[in-house]
Amino acid sequence: MGRNASRRFVAGNTMEDVMTASKAMNDAGMAVTMDVLGENVTNPDEARESVGAYHQLLDEITQRKLNANVSVKLTHVGFDIDRQMCRDLVCGLVRHAADLNNFVRIDMEGSSYTQSTLDLVKQLHSAVQPADAVGVVVQAYLYRSEKDVQDLCAQGIRIRLCKGAYDEPRNIAFPKKRDVDANYIKLAKMLLNSGIYHGIATHDQRVIEEIICFAGKQKIPPSAFEFQMLYGIRRDLQQQLVREGWRVRAYIPFGTEWYPYFMRRLAERPANALFIAKNFFRS
Repeated sequence: MGRNASRRFVAGNTMEDVMTASKAMNDAGMAVTMDVLGENVTNPDEARESVGAYHQLLDEITQRKLNANVSVKLTHVGFDIDRQMCRDLVCGLVRHAADLNNFVRIDMEGSSYTQSTLDLVKQLHSAVQPADAVGVVVQAYLYRSEKDVQDLCAQGIRIRLCKGAYDEPRNIAFPKKRDVDANYIKLAKMLLNSGIYHGIATHDQRVIEEIICFAGKQKIPPSAFEFQMLYGIRRDLQQQLVREGWRVRAYIPFGTEWYPYFMRRLAERPANALFIAKNFFRS
C-alpha cells in the first residue's frame, strides 16, 4: 500500500526515473528541483555517496538540457557527523552547480538545525561565485522567520518560502493555521518586493490567489519569482498557473528511501497524513 501511494508523490527509485519525470514536467511547462531521498546519514562514506549522487544529477541535467536544479538536506550529506566535512562536500557541490550555471537549494529541517543551516548557507553564498548558485528554505510557521527573511534578503540570498512540516513547540512556532497563513502571506510579500528571485512554495489556492493579486497591484511580473509545489500534489492547480503565465517548479523526490521518508513525515506531524490523503484523490 505504501509503495502504491508513494508513486503519486515520488518519481521512482532510480536516477533515470527522476529524469523521465522531470522531462515530462518540463514538457508541461514547469521547471523542477530534484531531491535524492534520505537524511541523517551515520557515516562519512554515506555522506560522500549522497553528495556524489547530486553531482551526477547536475551533470545529467546539463547533458539532457533539462530546466531543473537540485535540493539537498544537510543531514543527508553528513551534517550530524562532521560539520566541516559537510561544509566541504556541499561547497564542492555548489561550485559544480555554479560552473554549470545551475543552482543548489539547501532544504530546511527541524528547528534544531535552523540557525546552523542559515549560517552555512551564508558562508557558501560568500565563498562561491556567482553567489546566487545557492539558496535556502525559510519556514513561515517559525516566529523567527521574519527576521531571517530580512537578513537573507539583505545579503541577496534566494529563498524558498514554505509553511513548515515539522512538529514544533508553541514557544517557537505559530500553533494555529490561520496565524501561519497570515505570516506566510506577510513574508511572501516581503520576498516579492525584495527584487530577488524567490520561490513561493504552497499548495494553498487562497494564498496563491492573494499573492497573484499582490503581484498585480505592485506590477511585479511573473518572471520575478516562481510558485513551487510538490510533485503529484495539486496537479490541476500547477497546470492552471502555467496556463495563466506564472512560473511553476515541481519538487520531485526519488530514491529507495521513500518508505522511511514517508514514515518520518507522518510521525513528525499527523497533519501531514491528512494532507497526503486529501491530495491522493484529487487531480
